[in-house]
Amino acid sequence: MDKQKILQELQTEFEKMKKELKIKTGLEELDEIFHTKDYILKEGFVPDALVLDIVMPGMDGFELLEKIRADKLAPKVPVLFLTNQGQSSDIEHAKKLGAQGYIVKASTIPSEVLSEVMKYIKEAKASA
Repeated sequence: MDKQKILQELQTEFEKMKKELKIKTGLEELDEIFHTKDYILKEGFVPDALVLDIVMPGMDGFELLEKIRADKLAPKVPVLFLTNQGQSSDIEHAKKLGAQGYIVKASTIPSEVLSEVMKYIKEAKASA
């Protein structure tokens, strides 16, 4: 399924639930997060979940998660990978970095992605 279509459908579903969904997809957006005074995680913003792709501009999702973990940002926030990379080595690497979930885009529909994300959010809130 097309990445833009997934993002649009997720945005719509989150709006229906009156939830905010922040989507950062390009190099400028990543730069805005990590290289300015508005580094939202360092400024204390705690998301309900982080959904990362492996293939991203500038740094891959693994590097991004390593940076978030090294900086001790959002330590209790569930992290999921939503990617087309379905190799077992990638899944194992994501789990070693502390990702709770791993979803292969090509084999899911947006409602399944939303269900998975919400499942991990509810689990994290229940254990908090």
